[in-house]
Amino acid sequence: MIIKVRVIPNSKKTEIVSRLGSILRVKVSAPAVDEKANKMLLKFLAEFFEVKQSKVFLRRGHRGREKIIELEGKTEEELHQVLETIP
Repeated sequence: MIIKVRVIPNSKKTEIVSRLGSILRVKVSAPAVDEKANKMLLKFLAEFFEVKQSKVFLRRGHRGREKIIELEGKTEEELHQVLETIP
């Protein structure tokens, strides 16, 4: 499953703020320096969607705030159900 993510680095805590259609807005407590925010984002999304971290891939947006993430390890239906729980 491919999802679009807009990252807000240097936040107090790491959390999903909202969902606008298929775009997630995620606050990340790590700074946007030396891939720290990207690594924390991938780890957080793996925990949130309950998949292994090795099954979460950053496909685009290594340097920008808007990212394309690919999730594997569960069926599309299971991932969509988790996605629907986000307000």
